[in-house]
Amino acid sequence: MKETNFLHKMYQNICKDTGDQNESSKLIVVVRLLILTMIAYSLLSSGICLFASHIGGLAFCQISAVLFLAIFVLSYRSRTFVSFCVLNVYILIWIMFNVVMFGWNIGVQHFIIVLLIACFFAKYKHAAIKISYAIALCILRIFLFFYCQNNSPQIALSAEVNNLFQIINTLAIFWSISLIAYIFSTDTQTLESKLVEYNEQLKKQASIDPLTGLYNRRRTLEYLEKLLKAPQHQISICLCDIDFFKRVNDTYGHDVGDIVLKKIAETFRKELPAGTFVSRWGGEEFLLIFPISNGDEAQVFLGTLQRKIKEIVFDGGSETFSISLTFGLVEHDFHSDLTTILKEADEKLYYGKEHGRDQIVF
Repeated sequence: MKETNFLHKMYQNICKDTGDQNESSKLIVVVRLLILTMIAYSLLSSGICLFASHIGGLAFCQISAVLFLAIFVLSYRSRTFVSFCVLNVYILIWIMFNVVMFGWNIGVQHFIIVLLIACFFAKYKHAAIKISYAIALCILRIFLFFYCQNNSPQIALSAEVNNLFQIINTLAIFWSISLIAYIFSTDTQTLESKLVEYNEQLKKQASIDPLTGLYNRRRTLEYLEKLLKAPQHQISICLCDIDFFKRVNDTYGHDVGDIVLKKIAETFRKELPAGTFVSRWGGEEFLLIFPISNGDEAQVFLGTLQRKIKEIVFDGGSETFSISLTFGLVEHDFHSDLTTILKEADEKLYYGKEHGRDQIVF
């Protein structure tokens, strides 16, 4: 428990802001974690030098750890950008001293890549300065390479020690790059996820009738245009209407009318076969699309639906009531366009309304 509290306090201290406005809170966390990484690296390097009996290297590594610690303290007493710049300058000096002292083979020059990534992830603008800094880092790395080609290291290390340094350098560099990328990409990934979710919500809102949850007229027309372009199966389309719906609203109120519409939509989803496209065409009208059914098959489905709807009992307050629907069903002939087939369905619906309602006209 105490260990957990210690780690929590340590995390809070690392995340402690400098208090200055317009400063990146994420950048100061990256700066401090990089400093702690470099301190750990220096201490581990000290152990390697002590094991290899390189007193000069041990002294250098210990001094490096102390100076990194001083920068860590500085990060709490100065602006974030100042700490970031100081850390960059010192790491560059530290890289050059390491290369001069231990040579190219320990791989410390790869920390230049860490500085490059940190620079471009930092939330400070001035792209020209970042590009210039990147060019300067590239030139420095090339210079150090040719320097090592013509000069021997001050401290000669055995192949085994060189390999140890290579391992801890690789671990430290991968850790640092992963740390920077993770911290600075978290907001971007979260924002992108929210944007995708928001776009999906907007798309859904643009396609769904808010009262019934069915597809709206706009989405239905899009679906029909795509479906009728190259039909793979027999298609049946039905336009249906609630009989005497105005009487329901006038007698029981619009709230009850809304309940009727919702219940009808729920019954459509429950009773119609999977794959049926169900939409609220407008008001009390609905458009049902059977993308893989001929007219006879669709008529059977509608017959079952018609009975189920008539069985529903609605509470009108002072009394209960039931409703019925009239259906105008057409079968696509593979030749008629969208306007023609919708007009035909509407005419059949109108015929059913004029001849008694509560029927399927096919």
